Amino acid sequence: MSVLGSFDLTGKTALVTGCKRGIGRAMAEALAEAGADIVGVSASLETEGSAVEKSVQALGRRFKAYQCDFSDRAALTEFIGQLAADGVAPDILVNNAGTIKRAPAAEHGDDLWDQVIDVNLSSQFILSREIGRGMVERGHGKIIFTASLLTFQGGITVPGYAASKGGLGQLTKALANEWAGKGVNVNAIAPGYIATDNTQALQDDAARSKSILERIPQGRWGKPQDFAGPTVFLASAASDYVNGEILVVDGGWMGR
Repeated sequence: MSVLGSFDLTGKTALVTGCKRGIGRAMAEALAEAGADIVGVSASLETEGSAVEKSVQALGRRFKAYQCDFSDRAALTEFIGQLAADGVAPDILVNNAGTIKRAPAAEHGDDLWDQVIDVNLSSQFILSREIGRGMVERGHGKIIFTASLLTFQGGITVPGYAASKGGLGQLTKALANEWAGKGVNVNAIAPGYIATDNTQALQDDAARSKSILERIPQGRWGKPQDFAGPTVFLASAASDYVNGEILVVDGGWMGR
C-alpha cells in the first residue's frame, strides 16, 4: 500500500459521538472526505437534515443519525441495542462527546461531578467496550478518544472535567494494552485551547484569553479543522503501529 493510500477510508464506517458541532463535526467531515460513511450521534442531533449530515452527503458519503443523552445510562444501553438492531458495526469509533461544568472545587456539587463523569468517562468506556468487542471478534478496528490538556494538567474550577479527562488517558492505555495484539488500535487526541462552545467563557474573559494566548507558541486559539488530519491518521492504516498514544494538538502549549 502506498503512503497516500494508507489514509484511504473507503468502505469503512465511522461512529462519531458529539458530531453536531465543533471538533466532532470537523472529525466527521474529515473522515467522510477520506472515504468513510458516518454514523453520527449526540444528545440533540437532528434525526434528519442536520448541518453535519448535509456536509457529509455533499462529500458523497452516507450519514445515519442517532440521538443519545450520554449522561443517561438507560438511554446509552438503548442506543447500543439500536445500533445492533440496525446492523451498524463500526470500523472506527470516535468518542468525542463531552461536557464541562465550571465551579470552584468547594462549590462543585455531586450533580456536576456525576454528570461530567458519566458523559466524559463512564459512557465512553461502555460504548468502547460494546463496540470494541465486535472489533476484536473481527480482528480490526480503530478507537479514538478526545482527551484534553487536562489529561495532563489539573485546570482551574473544573475538577470533574480534569478527573474525567485524566481517566480517559488511562482508559486509552488500558484498552490498547488488551486490544493492540488483536488488531484494534486505541488512541486519543488531546485538544489544546480550541475556539468552540466549551471554551466560550474563556474566550469572553479578556484577561484569561490573553494569558492563554501568551503561552501558546503558535499564538492563536485552535480551530475544529485542526483536527481533520490527526483524526484521519489515527482512523486509518497509516497508524497501524500506533497504540495507547495521546496525540496533543495544542499549538505548542504543552511544550512551553
